[in-house]
Amino acid sequence: MSKDIKFNFLNPDEEERYQKHLTLKEIGYEGQLNLKNSSVLCIGAGGLGSSVLLYLAAAGIGRIGIVDNDQVEKSNLQRQIIHETNTIGNLKIDSARKRIKKFNPNCEILTFSERINPKNALELIKEFDVICDCSDNFGTRYLINDSCLILNKPLVFGSVQGFEGQVSVFNLYKNSPNLRDLLPESPTKNAVPSCAEYGVVGVSTGLIGILQVNEIIKIILKKGEILDGKILIFDLLNMNMKKLHLKSDQLNKRIKNLSQFESFYNSDEFCGKNDEIKSINANDFNNLYKAKSNKILLIDVRENEEFSKSAIEGSISIPLSHLQKESDLKFIQKESLNKEVFTICKSGKRSEKASRILSKFKIQSRSIEGGIEKIKKYCANNFLRIS
Repeated sequence: MSKDIKFNFLNPDEEERYQKHLTLKEIGYEGQLNLKNSSVLCIGAGGLGSSVLLYLAAAGIGRIGIVDNDQVEKSNLQRQIIHETNTIGNLKIDSARKRIKKFNPNCEILTFSERINPKNALELIKEFDVICDCSDNFGTRYLINDSCLILNKPLVFGSVQGFEGQVSVFNLYKNSPNLRDLLPESPTKNAVPSCAEYGVVGVSTGLIGILQVNEIIKIILKKGEILDGKILIFDLLNMNMKKLHLKSDQLNKRIKNLSQFESFYNSDEFCGKNDEIKSINANDFNNLYKAKSNKILLIDVRENEEFSKSAIEGSISIPLSHLQKESDLKFIQKESLNKEVFTICKSGKRSEKASRILSKFKIQSRSIEGGIEKIKKYCANNFLRIS
């Protein structure tokens, strides 16, 4: 469905599917058509994104975009309910798209397997009516916020940590507050726990994600009290809720182009992604492996189920979720005294994370670019298939 195509009717399946909406005076047939003719871009298909995407589809949003370049890991499943055990190792956008199409085939799903950045942000965001921020770091949040300011797009913001969560709506009208009114400057690195350090209870991502969709529906329908100029804060552990009011400062709207803050958007200092991780391409690794395989420790960080199906001969299985176990770290540290350490996964994303974790424990390693998928092309003789 093109963004320019507008429908003036619901098909029979939609009339039955959205029956409970059609009976609501706040929605009705006309409101449901507005939902069908609307488009929403969800940036992030993780904890928040999972519940956001499912409820956008359930509500009948006609065109849903998903931006994410990560893969499904077993540790995601505690809160990222759109993914399943059998999609571990798959791209999150692929896992999410398949689940949504099964759930509501009437929705058009557009996927973007890339990390949003200053070079692609405006192109991605301009094609959608409402933007939903389900990202997990401040650099990306400010990038999304500033892009929406430039393009005059309403932004539904959500964040979670532990048992707490926040939701707000930015840039709804010309004089509406935005993220920079809430946080004029990003918190310092030491003031915010890193992505590896903080935990989150699964239901908090579900609740905040559902509230984000509620705001999106109200924005599209132009109904009810929208969280414009307000931020709703939940403490699920103590079941407390409070609403704070935000003031709009025109100085925080003076963003003409993304180049003003490009270095900050790319920093990702809160997730430790500034650390340079060494890598090696599949061809070079193949040559090195053939020359001195006895001097290489190859750590496969995929889940055990993936490793049991296919693996490179001589590699050892230590899933990413287990990598910080004391016994595994001691083993790797001992082996690294006499061997060069490499990490590998399906496509290279998880192995980068693994090498980053190892670097924190003073273990040097190199991630194999492209992972098993690329290695198959270069090391056919060394590739072991296990039935």
